[in-house]
Amino acid sequence: MLTELSEDTLEQIIASNEKVVVQYSASWCGNCRIMKPKFKKLALENENIPFVLVDAEKFPNSRKLANVDNLPTFASFKNGTILNQTQTNKFDILKELVTEII
Repeated sequence: MLTELSEDTLEQIIASNEKVVVQYSASWCGNCRIMKPKFKKLALENENIPFVLVDAEKFPNSRKLANVDNLPTFASFKNGTILNQTQTNKFDILKELVTEII
């Protein structure tokens, strides 16, 4: 399941799901645009886990849930806490992050 945040509600999504995978990005970020279809592909392959796209500039409270200091940042959450995160434009590294949580 893929969701693109329209409100700063990531904290509620994390609290209501055992596992969540997040892509933090921004509209101006070229690597974010490159990774978005790959993130969507992984979401389709893992429909039992919520995958969430977060605009890191629009939603500062959601951004604070992970140590986002570069984009794109990918984070996995399990049982309400951050499990892992990475800043990458490489599909293999993103896939490893997802594999850890499934």
